[in-house]
Amino acid sequence: MRGWLPQPIFSLCLWLVWLLLGNTLAPGQVLLGALLALALPLFTVRFWPDRPRLRRPLQLLPYFALLLWDITVANLVVARLILDPTRKLRPAFIRLPLDLCNDFAIVVLTNTISLTPGTVSADLSIDRRTLLIHVLDAEDEAQIIARIKHRYERPLQEIFEC
Repeated sequence: MRGWLPQPIFSLCLWLVWLLLGNTLAPGQVLLGALLALALPLFTVRFWPDRPRLRRPLQLLPYFALLLWDITVANLVVARLILDPTRKLRPAFIRLPLDLCNDFAIVVLTNTISLTPGTVSADLSIDRRTLLIHVLDAEDEAQIIARIKHRYERPLQEIFEC
């Protein structure tokens, strides 16, 4: 089974993302998404030197639920910041020290940060110990770092093995 399905969770995620982006459950789209979800991991397996190993895969569900909630809230906050003419934005670059040791977990964290409106991952240090983040409104740098570490990095440490 590993030969035909080298990364089952990756395949499942690809298929779900395909269906969500297409916003349809038409049989053709379901089938095309399934074919792509099976084929892409087969063609990219040699580019994955270390397969991500999940220690607690079921914790991905609450993580994604939290991420969707944070994306929704951040959209509203960014809209308020932009639409309020009296509000002075304080954009800044922040260096986030990383405790993650799994490359795939770091990728998930950088994408999580970039998906949340008002923040974007800008650079990862060569030693993979520091992530440069651009923040739209940086009122308190320490609070932003603590929030990212608590809400995203700590759960990813529990989900992925080192």
